[in-house]
Amino acid sequence: VTLLHYLNKNRDTRSLDVNVCCECLTHTCRRKKELKARTVWLGHPEKCEEKYPKNAIKNQKYNILTFVPGVLYQQFKFFLNLYFLVVACSQFVPSLKIGYLYTYWAPLGFVLAVTMVREAVDEVRRYRRDKEMNSQLYSKLTVRGDVSRSDLVLNQRVPADMIFLRTSEKTGACFIRTDQLDGETDWKLKMAVACTQRLPALGDLFSISAYVYAQKPQLDIHSFEGNFTREDCDPPIHESLSIENTLWASTVVASGTVIGVVIYTGKETRSVLNTSQSKNKVGLLDLELNRLTKALFLALVVLSIVMVALQGFIGPWFRNLFRFIVLFSYIIPISLRVNLDMGKSAYGWMIMKDENIPGTVVRTSTIPEELGRLVYLLTDKTGTLTQNEMVFKRLHLGTVSYGMDTMDEIQSHIIQSYAQRSSNPDLESSAPPSAPKVRKSVSSRIHEAVKAIALCHNVTPVYESRANGASTEPESTEADQDFSDDNRTYQASSPDEVALVRWTESVGLTLVNRDLTSLQLKTPAGQILTFYILQIFPFTSESKRMGIIVREEATGEITFYMKGADVAMASIVQYNDWLEEECGNMAREGLRTLVVAKKSLSEEQYQDFENRYNQAKLSLHDRTLKVAAVVESLEREMELLCLTGVEDQLQADVRPTLELLRNAGIKIWMLTGDKLETATCIAKSSHLVSRSQDIHVFRPVSSRGEAHLELNAFRRKHDCALVISGDSLEVCLRYYEHEFVELACQCPAVVCCRCSPTQKAQIVRLLQQHTANRTCAIGDGGNDVSMIQAADCGIGIEGKEGKQASLAADFSITQFKHIGRLLMVHGRNSYKRSAALGQFVMHRGMIISTMQAVFSSIFYFASVPLYQGFLMVGYATIYTMFPVFSLVLDQDVKPEMALLYPELYKDLTKGRSLSFKTFLIWVLISVYQGGILMYGALVLFDQEFVHVVAISFTALILTELLMVALTVRTWHWLMVVAEFFSLGCYLASLAFLNEYFDLSFITTRTFLWKVCAITLVSCLPLYIIKYLKRKFSPPSYSKLSS
Repeated sequence: VTLLHYLNKNRDTRSLDVNVCCECLTHTCRRKKELKARTVWLGHPEKCEEKYPKNAIKNQKYNILTFVPGVLYQQFKFFLNLYFLVVACSQFVPSLKIGYLYTYWAPLGFVLAVTMVREAVDEVRRYRRDKEMNSQLYSKLTVRGDVSRSDLVLNQRVPADMIFLRTSEKTGACFIRTDQLDGETDWKLKMAVACTQRLPALGDLFSISAYVYAQKPQLDIHSFEGNFTREDCDPPIHESLSIENTLWASTVVASGTVIGVVIYTGKETRSVLNTSQSKNKVGLLDLELNRLTKALFLALVVLSIVMVALQGFIGPWFRNLFRFIVLFSYIIPISLRVNLDMGKSAYGWMIMKDENIPGTVVRTSTIPEELGRLVYLLTDKTGTLTQNEMVFKRLHLGTVSYGMDTMDEIQSHIIQSYAQRSSNPDLESSAPPSAPKVRKSVSSRIHEAVKAIALCHNVTPVYESRANGASTEPESTEADQDFSDDNRTYQASSPDEVALVRWTESVGLTLVNRDLTSLQLKTPAGQILTFYILQIFPFTSESKRMGIIVREEATGEITFYMKGADVAMASIVQYNDWLEEECGNMAREGLRTLVVAKKSLSEEQYQDFENRYNQAKLSLHDRTLKVAAVVESLEREMELLCLTGVEDQLQADVRPTLELLRNAGIKIWMLTGDKLETATCIAKSSHLVSRSQDIHVFRPVSSRGEAHLELNAFRRKHDCALVISGDSLEVCLRYYEHEFVELACQCPAVVCCRCSPTQKAQIVRLLQQHTANRTCAIGDGGNDVSMIQAADCGIGIEGKEGKQASLAADFSITQFKHIGRLLMVHGRNSYKRSAALGQFVMHRGMIISTMQAVFSSIFYFASVPLYQGFLMVGYATIYTMFPVFSLVLDQDVKPEMALLYPELYKDLTKGRSLSFKTFLIWVLISVYQGGILMYGALVLFDQEFVHVVAISFTALILTELLMVALTVRTWHWLMVVAEFFSLGCYLASLAFLNEYFDLSFITTRTFLWKVCAITLVSCLPLYIIKYLKRKFSPPSYSKLSS
């Protein structure tokens, strides 16, 4: 392994026994390669004996060899297509041949050709996307030491999982963005290995003898165990490596430049291990139609057996049985798949052309009907519901509250306060820490609060100009540098902190510089104040607070500042009567609250604390507990300064969209990698949880007993939203999977926080297994890809977190609010139209099979076709195809109505548009019409058999055209064109069909009245029934539209 790249590793070819080769081959074929721990030598790839995977991304489903077999398998696993393949093949057997070969093979070939072309186009797109990703160039450090571009450049994605060896930053640390890995857009601080960071020059990385030992590749992106060892010094240097020394693939270097050594590549990287394999998605409607075709096949076999039985099983009855099966094969129409596939393409085109949802892309054209059947919507938070842009909204001082409109008052107080201090420097140190408490003026309280917010954080200001070489200046000149506001940006691991520091800048107190030991603030008058950082206590999810101890250079005052969540700070600050109430008020507005407090320390108090703190840090047993106990000795009776409220701005129209979806009967689950407090806050502000609902926060559980008690406590709650963390969820699913899912599904809303990408996909699969309902996942980051691919319908948003989710999704949208129209309008139309189209195509096959059955039974059960050759092909194509396919333009409800009354969507999820009940109604209609047409023609025909064909076939075509008109709910001009075009085609073709029809008879008046009479008897009763049904039992949507 070299730095930043795998070199091709030459291995000695050893002659192996043939038996050993065979064993190896079977061993390789049988099981997946085992993941192992590895030792990686710096700059010496030849020492690496194992072979590791290539560092390439592969999203393709097939390769050149597997494409044709793969596509054919996907097609013929459907009963419908397999059945037609068997029937078409049977026509090569002379004794089974009925009619012409092209009548069977042409439709089947057309279906397969369309499918293969569509799959090939999708596959080529995937290949191009992968090629674009895999051909990105990265620099590599070589022994010659020509280091012009031999490190990862700023803002470049990390290509593979690496250990962080060196950085250009003086501190030996850099920030990285992990948005594509865990969905969090806050920056993470990473530390270089101390031993390699201390080396004088880059080239020394090759002169030392050192290696990294790394554990075997794992799923967990938040943990890592390894060791760094340098052997060529006495004694050897051993350094333990943890998660903060790693740079995982797909993360972005946000500050400085870095050099690392690659430890995992390709399939073994954390990001790939956390991505599930994409699967071929099959819509629920396709599965339902597949079940119906099986029922039709059963009917076909029964009908054929009845025919052979009525013949009396004479002669080669088995051959006759198969001939009947082929004869009645039109009962299962092959045009069903063609029509549905073309319909799906049409719906996709309509979605992409909809001006109300611009930028929407349909990437999987096989499942648009799924959009109309969804019961669960699983959504990401960051970037999907929120913009991940923090804005400071409120400052509360106990007696007075400042909002966005009164910030200028704070600014004038700050300017006034610093003007007084600069004119009278004695003010600063006039009140010693032990002075009796005097009620402070509002101005001084504001000054204290703003100063605390400007000092208590982990934010570093960065200046663009300094990157051009100014950073080589000696430290002493830093204070004289030009801290201009134009090119300053802030870096921090939390966007909340950046929002607070930006706000202090807007009111006059600006953070201009920060290093490991000091902070510098600029006052409104331009004066620079320096504070020395004595201690920092970072934020952890357990403590829920962060603290800093600073000494002001001008006065020597030592102050301990602390900020944190209200639950953690309430017991630390002095008694007050307003904190809890105001925190509740801000939380209801959806603001993220932080309580800020301070404590002045004398020199003796601080020295005493420092001694105890350093002692605790050196202890070998229970170090964490001892350190926490020492810090807690300071966290007593702190002076409460203020309460801040920061808002994570929601995406446009999130609230009305979520309300629309809730009214449509869709249950919404929010799965996020973010903290519990943040997730709860957004759930409230986005109205995912309505104001009247309680929230049950599932306490952290780690054992079976705890999970049992907590589930019992949750069971007693009614109509309340559930908030649970990923760790607790894992425990519950391990011991009480069924019970947990059953309880969670009854909740109006569920929020899962601290979820890993794998857990998100696991939750989707759980819902699919336990509820058998259709799920939809929506997200915008690389961490949502697994969830999107696991769901029945995946929607990706092109967001700040890149395009990874939108490329992996079935549907890609540009804003969350578009999902309302996508489901309510396009989902509804796609499902309703496909259901009508599918059933009508079946009806078209059943009616002709009924006529064939009646014909055969009258003519002594002969297995002779009623209509031959072109009549059969023409019937399924040119004569009826256009009107039947025009059903894809039909709509029962106007788009505005569907959005105004989302409750209409609930009916769709029950699947009533296509069920065994509706199917049986169509079967009865087909049997009635087929019987009437055939018997009518036989009763009315004039001696010659040829007239039966002419009368019955013409009546059949007219009946089909009238039935399309009966099925249509809203007329479109193209439907009218299709009806008249088909009728015109039929009338024109009569001139050429003299081998089937007697032209002299067709032009007589007798023919006309007989055809009209039969058609009237077959269609009029159905029109009357439809009218009566509309009058006495109208569907819900017709009540609205009227």
